[in-house]
Amino acid sequence: MDTKAFKRALQKSDNYHRKGFGHQEEVTGVMNSVYQSPLIQQIRDNNYTLTRGEVTIRLAQAFGFCWGVERAVAIAYETRQHFPTERIWITNEIIHNPSVNQHIQEMNVEFIPVDEGKKDFEVVQPGDVVILPAFGATVQEMQLLNEKGCTIVDTTCPWVSKVWNSVEKHKKGNYTSIIHGKYKHEETLATSSFAGTYLIVLNMAEAEYVANYILNGGDKAEFMAKFSKAVSPGFDPDRDLAQVGIANQTTMLKSETEAMGKLFERTMMKKYGPADLNQHFLAFNTICDATQERQDAMLDLVEDQVDAIVVIGGYNSSNTTQLQQIAIDRGIPSYHIDSASRILPGNRIEHKPLHQELEIAENWLPPGPLVIGVTSGASTPDKVVEEAIEKIFASKAVAVV
Repeated sequence: MDTKAFKRALQKSDNYHRKGFGHQEEVTGVMNSVYQSPLIQQIRDNNYTLTRGEVTIRLAQAFGFCWGVERAVAIAYETRQHFPTERIWITNEIIHNPSVNQHIQEMNVEFIPVDEGKKDFEVVQPGDVVILPAFGATVQEMQLLNEKGCTIVDTTCPWVSKVWNSVEKHKKGNYTSIIHGKYKHEETLATSSFAGTYLIVLNMAEAEYVANYILNGGDKAEFMAKFSKAVSPGFDPDRDLAQVGIANQTTMLKSETEAMGKLFERTMMKKYGPADLNQHFLAFNTICDATQERQDAMLDLVEDQVDAIVVIGGYNSSNTTQLQQIAIDRGIPSYHIDSASRILPGNRIEHKPLHQELEIAENWLPPGPLVIGVTSGASTPDKVVEEAIEKIFASKAVAVV
């Protein structure tokens, strides 16, 4: 399938919408009331610091809603206003934040049901409106919805679309796309659907395994078993790793994506020589500005003298877990929560350690003066951050009493 030609034809269709519907003023008012926070603005105006009693909050200087997320949510709100009586579906969570997705559902926007891990598009009827979330949707899903005669509202983040353009270029030059990402993540599923031959690698350990295979060969059966769910159909490592291009899930850790690109550049240069490097290696900058800004702000925050860091965001939010990883790498106690409700009475907090299940930490706020760093993922509204900060202050005040 010529995915580029299909996307171009879809975008010219009268049933396809990539922008809002002219209801920006009403939607802005609603979103400000639901998601904005006077307290957060006060902290910003006070050099990102606020002290009450024995607690000082230091807020990362870039956090929370990014432009792409805010745009996607606003278009979803506009879609309901523009189609007040139509049945509206969304192919995935609009973004990875539970409160935002709840608000979307309260507008009578339904999620495509999932049965045994597969989406059931049978429920969608011709004439229904279907929203594609900020992470995008696979080419196959777009094609199915187009053939059904649905009205498609595409809120895909432009940074994600930029990655799609990169893998299209890889495909045109017969390069295998090595995608830094999580093979089950909606964004990576969408990106790989635009690629030709692809291999998805999660981290530097997997990248180094692939680089070693390129240079030295290895056990092909072992390779295929290791990446069985992360390669294109018919993938052959002995054939398909002679020309590679780098792409990424936009929410992955920036430094790791960059290191991965340098690793494969060195690998191909060593194997084929500097003169022929461009015939075997291709890279474009597809690191999202917002992801980079939040990671850079987190790197600044961990350099401050903070006693602990609270990271706020959906548990399935990749960019949020990358922020948590930065705190862990510095040995700073960190607590990933998805809402203020996780801060419990009795100086307890229900949080999610990285790659583990939820657990409850007792006496998480130690006695005496404390400096707590706070950040949030790109899908987290300021209002949710405010509620968490107020709970921290309240918890410490009770503990002191």
